[in-house]
Formats: sequence, C-alpha cells, structure tokens
Amino acid sequence: MIRDHQQTLTDAAKELRHKQTPAEKILWDIVRTKKFLGLKFRRQHPIKFYVVDFCCVALKLVIEIDGSVHDDKDQAYQDREREFNLTQWGYRVVRFRNAEVIHHLDQVLRRLTTIVEALKKQHY
Repeated sequence: MIRDHQQTLTDAAKELRHKQTPAEKILWDIVRTKKFLGLKFRRQHPIKFYVVDFCCVALKLVIEIDGSVHDDKDQAYQDREREFNLTQWGYRVVRFRNAEVIHHLDQVLRRLTTIVEALKKQHY
C-alpha cells in the first residue's frame, strides 16, 4: 500500500514536470543545476503525501508557486493544512504568486536569498 502511494506520487510529480506554469518555468530556469546560490533544487518533488513545486532538500526549503486556484476557499484550507504538515516535518515553506514571479522576479529572488541565508545559519 505504501509502495502504491509512493508510485502514485512519483507519477504525479512526473506529470506535473511536463505541465509547468509559465511562472514555474521562469523560477526553474533560475534555480536548476545549482545556479541559485549554489543550491540543488528539485522540482515537483514528492514529500510524504504531497508533491511540492520546488525543494532544496539540504536546507529543507519548499517553494510553492500559486495561481488563482489557490484563491478558492477549499484550496486555501488545503494549502494551510499542507503547509502545517510540511512545517511539522521540518520544512520551511515559502509561497509566491505566479504574478510575483512573472512581474517582480527581482523581489522574489531577494526574498529567497534572505531566507536561504537565514536557513544556512541554522543548518551549518
């Protein structure tokens, strides 16, 4: 049963990699292959019951890129529950809106840099 669940998550992650939003593509181009502060990020990475948009395993940093679907009340509740669980498992979750990544990328990267620097102090 656990193996089936893991396979389902892995399959979902693979499918999501092929259906990236424009904002996810922009951010992935920046963080892939250790181009952002020398950190290794994974995209559409399974963590227990969830598939997160981006994850730096070394720092336990999760980056989520949210579109308008996250404005829905039920989705917002699920997002809070997901973030709570990820936090309980030791992850730091950062959320950005699609529009932030597309129109204010410099601000997004500055915020990420600040978060990464703080996490490095905690982990090293």
